[in-house]
Amino acid sequence: MSQQPLAGRAALAEAGLTLGDVDGLFTAGHWSWAPALSLAEYLGIRPDHLDGTNIGGSSFEAHLGHAAAAVEAGLVDVALITYGSTQRSDRARGRPRPATLSEQYEVPFGLPQPVGAYALAASRYLHEYGVTSEELAEVAVSARRWAALNPRAYHRDPITVDDVLASPLIAEPLHKLDCCLVTDGGGAVVVAAEDRWPDVSTRPVIVEGHAENTTHASISRMPDLTVTGAARTGPLALRRTRVRHEDLDLLAVYDSFTITVLLTLESLGFCKPGEGGRFVADGRTAPGGELPMNTNGGGLSYTHPGMYGIFLLIEATRQLRHDFRGTSGRQVEGAELALVHGTGGVLSSSSTVVLSRS
Repeated sequence: MSQQPLAGRAALAEAGLTLGDVDGLFTAGHWSWAPALSLAEYLGIRPDHLDGTNIGGSSFEAHLGHAAAAVEAGLVDVALITYGSTQRSDRARGRPRPATLSEQYEVPFGLPQPVGAYALAASRYLHEYGVTSEELAEVAVSARRWAALNPRAYHRDPITVDDVLASPLIAEPLHKLDCCLVTDGGGAVVVAAEDRWPDVSTRPVIVEGHAENTTHASISRMPDLTVTGAARTGPLALRRTRVRHEDLDLLAVYDSFTITVLLTLESLGFCKPGEGGRFVADGRTAPGGELPMNTNGGGLSYTHPGMYGIFLLIEATRQLRHDFRGTSGRQVEGAELALVHGTGGVLSSSSTVVLSRS
């Protein structure tokens, strides 16, 4: 839990604000029965607006949309969105939990969560479109190339497609290097109303639009294992902002597993069904590629403390502020528009945000 206040205070300090400025608090996690209440008490604040929406790893993209709406409605001047987890240290990942509602048809029969659910989707996808494990592996290779430019990344050594395929199978067809990391970590984002921008010491990034949805909770209830909720949230967020795919300078896409990325890119409309592997081939999303994606190394190589969505927002914000100029090629030159997409649960929830450089 200590990760959240540390990250929150650091984000506020970077923005030149204090806890006394915060009148909206947004958080999610599994460390408390009511994380927003516990965190507010721990920080010693009494915010007028609380949001504890928990829809998995996409929660924080949803929080950003909710915070922006609260600002527009005049309910909030300064919102703090924060998350933290020590799942690696306390070995919380994979602990058994009660099987509720439709999970009663999965958990008692041994389906490992979440990797088993993503493996089912990957198996269906590979079967339906003739995609290969080599094409999945390209996602991990690209992420590692970006991680090599990030001194904070958990893994920075280069890998090849052959390395991915040679790593142990975790849940067929997903290998170890197809799977996200299990780490500790925390992050935070500050959202401020425009009339507070003179008080902010960093360059603001504008929330242009947002959309969120859910298609299911348990994998056995997913309507189509090869189509995610991004098929709804992506077009809707872009339409609300009048931004086209070709206008975007970079992507921050949830990469819990390599299959997550291919399904998301296709559902968002960047390529046709079954073409995600070819879309990311030949370094297209890697450093120097035409559409940079997950420029911090992603959940596959940078960090993944259980719910990764907050780090997508942080990286996109820093790229749009041009914070990485002069740091070994990590900066996406001229970045003006970014699409951030979070995925939660077992491909269960989707939340898409479009950000721009002010």
